[in-house]
Amino acid sequence: MLFVELADLACASPTPASTLQVVDHVVGFLQLYVRSTGISDSTLHRLGINANHRLGFGTAVHATYLSAFTNADFLLGTEISSYKQTVTLMEGRSPDHASSGSGPKWSGVASSGRPRGSSSSSRKEFLRNFVDIDIFTAKLAAWFSGTCKETNFRKPAFKVPFELTEVQSFDYALEGIPFQQLIRMPNALYASTSDAVEATAHLAIEDFLHAGLKGLWEAFWNQNSAMPFSVACVHNSSSKFYPAEKAIASGKLGGLCATAILLKDGGNSHGKWDQIVELILLRPDIGSQSKQAEEELPHHVLGEALFFALRVLVSRSLSRSSTALRNSNLVFVLLFDSQHGGVVKVSGDVSRLDFHADNVYVSAAEWIITHAKISVSTIDRVWNKLGNANWGDIGTLHILLATFHSMVMFCGMPSYSPEELALEHSSRLQTRRAERHLVDAQVNGNVMFQLQHRSTSPEIVEVQEGSIRAEVETLHLEIGSVVYLEYSKWQKAFQVNEKLTGDGSPVYNVSLVDEPTKSLILYVGPCPSDMDMNLWYQVQRQTKIMNLMKERGLSNKYLPQVAASGRIIHPGQCNKLSPRETCGHPWCGTPILVTSPYGEVLSSMVRNGSFSAEEALRCCHDCLSAIAAASSVGIYHGDICPDNVIYVNPGMKRHYFVLIGWGHAVLEEKDRPLMNLYFSSTFALQDGKLYAASDAESLIYLLYFCCGGVFPDLDSVEGALQWREMSWSKRVIQQKLGEISAVLKAFADYVDSLCGTPYPMDFDIWLRRLRRAINEEEH
Repeated sequence: MLFVELADLACASPTPASTLQVVDHVVGFLQLYVRSTGISDSTLHRLGINANHRLGFGTAVHATYLSAFTNADFLLGTEISSYKQTVTLMEGRSPDHASSGSGPKWSGVASSGRPRGSSSSSRKEFLRNFVDIDIFTAKLAAWFSGTCKETNFRKPAFKVPFELTEVQSFDYALEGIPFQQLIRMPNALYASTSDAVEATAHLAIEDFLHAGLKGLWEAFWNQNSAMPFSVACVHNSSSKFYPAEKAIASGKLGGLCATAILLKDGGNSHGKWDQIVELILLRPDIGSQSKQAEEELPHHVLGEALFFALRVLVSRSLSRSSTALRNSNLVFVLLFDSQHGGVVKVSGDVSRLDFHADNVYVSAAEWIITHAKISVSTIDRVWNKLGNANWGDIGTLHILLATFHSMVMFCGMPSYSPEELALEHSSRLQTRRAERHLVDAQVNGNVMFQLQHRSTSPEIVEVQEGSIRAEVETLHLEIGSVVYLEYSKWQKAFQVNEKLTGDGSPVYNVSLVDEPTKSLILYVGPCPSDMDMNLWYQVQRQTKIMNLMKERGLSNKYLPQVAASGRIIHPGQCNKLSPRETCGHPWCGTPILVTSPYGEVLSSMVRNGSFSAEEALRCCHDCLSAIAAASSVGIYHGDICPDNVIYVNPGMKRHYFVLIGWGHAVLEEKDRPLMNLYFSSTFALQDGKLYAASDAESLIYLLYFCCGGVFPDLDSVEGALQWREMSWSKRVIQQKLGEISAVLKAFADYVDSLCGTPYPMDFDIWLRRLRRAINEEEH
């Protein structure tokens, strides 16, 4: 009965400190005991069992661990019950009173949202005392040396903040972004320690940060809205923020210790530490010093970066802003000299910092060593020898990527992710090759690009735009041919029966060679050498969406299913070296998606005049059922139109409609629906977003068109919005659908009442009414 013995020991010495020590021993033993039973760490965390998370002294500690023991009672039985009763008696309450639930309730987070473990006053006192960088760096000196000894020869002591593949993808995303030309630059040719050169460097860094922020904001967030950031310098004497020009003009250049990117706050024009998005340190010759230290960041510079990072994290933990409080566990610090730059990333739970320690520097050093995770990039060139910014160099990319992550922390996910912009790299590369008259040349089975030699004079001549387009071989499948699909370690053969679209999109009706009676739909994606984004959405992203539906357990008769997906096996020999590479054949690596069921496209039915009133009711019911099923797992179609609905006639069974074309589906806030002047919802045209009833609104426009409704010639978003406003206000759409069915008219009125609102749709009631109307039509 170890718990009872320890509890008795606590009663014998009931001071808060000794009680806390005993409780820590109990919890430590509890952790070992529970882990021996195979319980996971996440379960322990849910029980509140964490010996390292001290929440203060006195009865608060007892109550907190009592809560943990109450949750764990079923694991350890009477030993926990005995200890629980003992601690209850220590607090001067009866066991019955403790178990009745009438006492104060303690949770893992205080009511203000700040992690418990220290009061605001103790954190403020910590910041007041934590002011000497040299003392703090000295406390870390032994750890710096030990860290370096643990690494192999000529390798960095810390992990890098970004993998090379992430930096490369970010580089592709930034290809089309025109960063602002810098006017003030640190001229390294005349670098010295003079005040004039230092002032120029401060101004140049401020310009560099402004240009980087502006370029990233307009590319990833919103080109038309104002940037919510400002740049200012921090003075060491007052910790106030000044623009570099103001600080230099007022003679405060010598006291500038850092530069900060601040989140703008209308109520405070001077800036506060909890508004710091990213911190920047200007230190002389960090590039040459890191080379002398075998590519390691000098310890005194790293110590300064960690000092300022910890001050920012603690300041954020004190903030009244939920955004700053939410980001009190991660900060990026940028390092600059007149030529080079680097990134230090510091993350960790500041609630584990001992704010009550007598020596704040010892406490801070212990937190850095024990609880912080530190990543340091290499120090690379940011400016060239003439002082111009190298926007595409790896040093600048590290800086911009750290700034991008900091912006995401305070502004949320961008409208366009780096991955989405990086996808345009292949098309931009192909365009550049075409403009420079690069042609394919087959050498030993590998593709090489050679410059065409022309016999024209070296003078500048006018060339027609169409003559410089490279001819890209597209994949056209012959009717009756057999297509082989490769996926992992197996192959499937499909026979092409007919082409389904007349607009050039490679969509076919196919059947399995082994099962010729079963018809399927085959989508051909873009060739790797010609990244057509329309085909990418049609194949790669639609495959992702449909697999996601399957993972989330979505099964609905009116939704398509993935029959097969993979890459085409082209004719001839394929000499690629690995599955992810391609050989010289233009079809090599082309993705394919095969879905079921197969049916006639709705637009074809309307052209043929085979769409009746009964079909309108069934189409509305089936598409609405698909919309309801998908929205239940957070997926919205975003591109409902006559080409994305098929009519399935399974022979003896009842026919039905299936909603296809899920490539442009909206999963997250950052996703954007496809803009269709005729069928997109009003909110999609206005703001590029979907609301709860957007797909249903698009379905109304679809039914209006299929039932003979007339659209005007729309050539702009403004015209499309005006037509919608006029049609709904004059009830043109409701009257047209009312000619078919009273239920459709009522459904249109219901959707009209939800247009542009966040209110959810009641799918069940309308699906029941539509089923009842269909049954009445059939009988």
